[in-house]
Amino acid sequence: MGLKIQNGRIIDAANELDFISDIYIQDGKIVSFDDAPPDFHADEIIDATNQIVCAGFVDLSVRPRHIAKETVAAASSGVTTFCVQPDIKPTIDTPEVVKHLQELAERANYPQVHFIGALTQKLEGNELSSMLSLKQAGCIAMSNGNFPIKNLLIMRRAMEYAASHDLLFIYRPNEFSLSNGGCAHEGAMATRYGLPSIPEAAETIALEQCLELAELTGCRVHFGQLSSKRAVIKLQQAKKYGLNVTADVSMHQLHLTENDVIPFDSNYHVLPPLRSVEDCDFLRAGLSNGTIDAICSDHQPHLLDSKLAAFPETKAGISSMETPLPLLLKLVSENVIDLAQGLALLNTKPAALLGLKTGSLSIDTPADICIFDPNLEWQVNSENWKSEGINTPFWGQTLKGRVTHTIRAGNVIFKRA
Repeated sequence: MGLKIQNGRIIDAANELDFISDIYIQDGKIVSFDDAPPDFHADEIIDATNQIVCAGFVDLSVRPRHIAKETVAAASSGVTTFCVQPDIKPTIDTPEVVKHLQELAERANYPQVHFIGALTQKLEGNELSSMLSLKQAGCIAMSNGNFPIKNLLIMRRAMEYAASHDLLFIYRPNEFSLSNGGCAHEGAMATRYGLPSIPEAAETIALEQCLELAELTGCRVHFGQLSSKRAVIKLQQAKKYGLNVTADVSMHQLHLTENDVIPFDSNYHVLPPLRSVEDCDFLRAGLSNGTIDAICSDHQPHLLDSKLAAFPETKAGISSMETPLPLLLKLVSENVIDLAQGLALLNTKPAALLGLKTGSLSIDTPADICIFDPNLEWQVNSENWKSEGINTPFWGQTLKGRVTHTIRAGNVIFKRA
């Protein structure tokens, strides 16, 4: 099958492309720019005039309640690949669970769902899981999600195991004894409203410990969802001294701070919590200078009743897979990063972290492509929302930037009416 995308502005940081051209796709792969290859026949032509054509987005952190329903949200948002965290139901701690989830993804016609295996059995933090078996079943990395690893010896053994089997170790730094069940940043807002708080030190102490063990074991570590100034500084120093570490940040952490939190609106209840303006500024700077390697959605759709209790008693998390593109364009408009750099944080760089052959518009690579109109305005409401969860602080807001087509392996899996 042949597909032609014509007159779009092609942006691809991996190949330093930024020009208006046509793309020719044959048998699921990109075969040419500008000129059609010999004997090419276009079964479908997409006119991308005044639109941007880039590689499909790769989301590093998703916790879907139902895989089939959230693949619809993913396709509508330009996401062609996403990673499911291990702390879902059922917990991803056995090959049988991995196989079951893979079958659900296949049935949803969305095979590029990757699964992160549990580091410890049942995520209890006491005994290592059979990581090699999980890798052989198809897990792309290992993590304990938002659950604690009970002591540093277990963490060391897990990192040694991961290093010996070339497994990516994903760690969300959080010292649980300091977090102590908190729900807000330890700052003025939490004090004012009497909310249980989480100090910045809960993140930075856990990160520092993991960095020490990364140096000791030689493990390749990726830090998920950083939220604080001092974490960015420590990560920058670790990279300077040659540690094999990377990190991502959730998109909402780049736009919202404790000052935006409405204390009785649980849509602002996230972990790690929304921190200070200074923390947000350092996260943005970390993107600009390359300290932070990728942006994720940290998508966590919840049903309405999960967010109806008092703020500290509700489930943490935002339904966020559908907002990264317009929020990225907002960062570009505020001169935090340029557009090519920003798109790479959503496609090229996360794909490289995972060792995937996607995330770029290279010739002879899978045609996983996102086409979007950067000027199209839309309102976050029930008419435009695909995810099962509507737990987002951006509900009712008007955003700019909308995906018009999503293509995976040369097949159009989403087309905006």
